Amino acid sequence: MRKLLASLAITMGAVGVAHADLQADADAAAGRDKAQACAACHGQQGISPSGAFPNLAGQQASYLAKQIMDIRDGNRMVAQMAGQVDNYSDQDAWDVAKYFAEMDPALGQAEDDEVLIERGRELYRAGNMAKGIPACSACHSPTGEGIGSAVYPALSGQKHDYLVSTLQDFAAGERANDPAAIMRSIAAKMSDSDMDAVSNYVRGLH
Repeated sequence: MRKLLASLAITMGAVGVAHADLQADADAAAGRDKAQACAACHGQQGISPSGAFPNLAGQQASYLAKQIMDIRDGNRMVAQMAGQVDNYSDQDAWDVAKYFAEMDPALGQAEDDEVLIERGRELYRAGNMAKGIPACSACHSPTGEGIGSAVYPALSGQKHDYLVSTLQDFAAGERANDPAAIMRSIAAKMSDSDMDAVSNYVRGLH
């Protein structure tokens, strides 16, 4: 597991260097104009009105830019995004990413179930070594803010249903744009109840 995390850190470090100039030049004002069409699914303030779509407000710009470019380039398949970013340049992706990153993130509320919350907390903060599941906090930070320099996304306040479906897609190999296959490896070891618990926990984490 340590080798997997180390390999990912090296890979994402290279990605960060490659896009440093684009990130430095990112223009949130230009991103706002480009992102108007995003509001239908992701909300005017970057907070989705539906559990089927992720909140983008406060997301790490490096992660958002990567996802936009991966969708554009066919490295991540999202049916609802078909054609939406086909004409984006790399700079467009960074501009839109910076626009959403500067918004106030959602403050979600976990389901009021002490057993479910405790199970989610344990998985997020300690993982499950018996199953080979590392602590989510190692990559996504103790407060769920993510780590922009490593292109690790924020999870705090994210939609529960979206997180569960994302974990399921990784587990099934239907989503495969995670460097070093780290999320595919982790999600494949998680049960449905694991996914539900950790997704509920991070929904209220902030």
